Amino acid sequence: MEEWNRNQWEQAIKNHNKVAFYLYTPMCGTCAVATKMLEVVENVVTDVPIGKANINFLEEIANEYRIESVPCLLISENGEIAEKIYAFQSVQNVYEKLKK
Repeated sequence: MEEWNRNQWEQAIKNHNKVAFYLYTPMCGTCAVATKMLEVVENVVTDVPIGKANINFLEEIANEYRIESVPCLLISENGEIAEKIYAFQSVQNVYEKLKK
């Protein structure tokens, strides 16, 4: 997964029907597990761009999208936030969210 800034996230939304943006913090243990899950999903779901960012450096995105906690996966469909996932549960669950 590539680290994205706000501009890269906004460009991805403009250029793709579906995009995922993973927000995390480096010292979060749950985020480390979620990162590994997303790395597996990213290898299988090649048609949905997935970027990631340390939310500590994107306060404006945290406020704009009302991020409640990390890890958080924002899924954009057709330019709009379709879903915010906080509980990743399993690789299968994340895969299904991105493929539907």
